[in-house]
Amino acid sequence: MIVGIDKGAAPVAVAEAKAWLRLGAGQDDAVVAGLIRSAVELCEAFTGQMLIARTVTEEMPLRAGWVQLTKRPVAEIEAVTALAGEDEVLLGADAWRAEVDRDGAARLRIEAPGDATRIRIAYRAGLAAEANGVPEAIRQGLARMIQHLHAARDGDAAAVPAIIAALWQPWRRVGIGR
Repeated sequence: MIVGIDKGAAPVAVAEAKAWLRLGAGQDDAVVAGLIRSAVELCEAFTGQMLIARTVTEEMPLRAGWVQLTKRPVAEIEAVTALAGEDEVLLGADAWRAEVDRDGAARLRIEAPGDATRIRIAYRAGLAAEANGVPEAIRQGLARMIQHLHAARDGDAAAVPAIIAALWQPWRRVGIGR
């Protein structure tokens, strides 16, 4: 279960989105910022990947074998903490093992759990370190999704333009049971 995701920078700035929407300065900044957040969430859900790297914290029951991390692409495991009741023990690198697939999916195995019944894992996941590192096709899809959401804000039920899925499709990662 994800217990936290650091708030990161947006891959599209408010000024950039407003230019795409042909809105003037100071016009609808809060609305556009909300549309950007919505478009990013939709993109991340569609692609199965976080766009800009940020820290994710997950807690889960400790069980034998490997546990799958929820978000991807995983860039780095920052900390693994064993939880036993109210006690928390930060585990050293020798107490756990991680594997990251080519597509960024990661799994973790606790080698020496001690009395722990749960674990907390903090890790960094994301396609790019910062907004300019996000692939241009994804950014173009975000701009178009923002435009679509802006046009639909008054209840227009137009279908999402197919070009958005076409722009995001190369980065889509899905798995069996996902």
